[in-house]
Amino acid sequence: MNIHWKKQFFIIYAGQAFSLLGSAAVQFAVIWWLTVQTKSALVLTLSTVIAFIPNMVIGPFAGVWIDRYNRRKVMIAADGLVALSSVILGIAFLLLQTPPVWFLFFILFLRGVGNTFHGPAIQAAIPMLVPAEMLTKAGGWGNLINSISSMLGPVLGAALMGMFPIASIMLVDIAGAAFAIICLLFVKIPDIPQSAEKPDFLSDWRQGFAAIRENKPLMAVLPAMLLCNVLYMPLGSLFPLLVYSHFMGTAWHNSIVEFIFAGGLLASSLVIGVWGGIKRRFLMVALAIGALGAASAISGLLPPGGFAAFALCCFVMGCTGTFINVPLMAYTQETIAPEVMGKVFSLMMTGMTLAMPIGLLLAGPVSELIGVDRWFFWSGIALAATGLLCYIMTRRYDGAKL
Repeated sequence: MNIHWKKQFFIIYAGQAFSLLGSAAVQFAVIWWLTVQTKSALVLTLSTVIAFIPNMVIGPFAGVWIDRYNRRKVMIAADGLVALSSVILGIAFLLLQTPPVWFLFFILFLRGVGNTFHGPAIQAAIPMLVPAEMLTKAGGWGNLINSISSMLGPVLGAALMGMFPIASIMLVDIAGAAFAIICLLFVKIPDIPQSAEKPDFLSDWRQGFAAIRENKPLMAVLPAMLLCNVLYMPLGSLFPLLVYSHFMGTAWHNSIVEFIFAGGLLASSLVIGVWGGIKRRFLMVALAIGALGAASAISGLLPPGGFAAFALCCFVMGCTGTFINVPLMAYTQETIAPEVMGKVFSLMMTGMTLAMPIGLLLAGPVSELIGVDRWFFWSGIALAATGLLCYIMTRRYDGAKL
């Protein structure tokens, strides 16, 4: 194990922090632009589905290439593609002023392609640098760095929207991606030994599936995680519409919500980074899903004047993300062999992504029919039940390690 892992770890995440800051600012600007232009829950949920289509279609392929090629190069290429999408979108806003909605969907698709490769690549690279006993804390530190950028991104996006044309915001994303690429150039991530044979996708997929199937604790927690994604993803997509239509908010109100949500991520990431969390990791996941459900249900019951209480619920929802994802990622990194880790993370992320459209395509029309606030309430009830399911399925495996 690299004795200088802390230095390399923080170089990687320093670059990712600025890249995420730019991406968060652009994402905020684009989603708020769509919210104001269309005022449609269906458009917002469809935009999220389109952003995740690349993961559904090429996610399993991504894992094969991540395990075949140097993971640093994969991350550099992915950051470059995201920056290119911002260049194209900036030009479109300059030339057209009001680009068609389908064009913004195309840009979200391009960004999704980059994220499809970037996410599994960085998760597969971290165990090659970080000692096994430090993976949970390192995950907390990584989330802490990312959450700071997530907090500042929407605020930056709202501030820039008030001062400059939306095309100018694209420059922030381009600069952030460039800095992330420069940081990666100073990091050495070892290659995984491979045979000289050409990639056999069917055989490589089977290796990834076999690694997941043989890991009984992972198989036990995945159904609850898939159901959690079905229920949670529409909530994140409908945040702007709930602020705009139910609480009568502005772009600044929405940036406050995003800031506070990211503040919850930051606080929980700091706790995990210092404390490491409880030893019963799957119990921590189950409790976090239950807390997410409670906060969502309360949000759906609030009156139009309850924005301050909604902001508090957003803080709780932000906190739960760390306590759901970090223990699961750390467990997977500890128990999956390095040579198949890219495949496993790609397959897991593809599975989570495939679960999302079910909730998103249901949430759009149903929210327009019954109201976005009622969707938050009933989703919260279902999430609380999912937390209970997670506990029942995983309690015998808590603390187990293959």
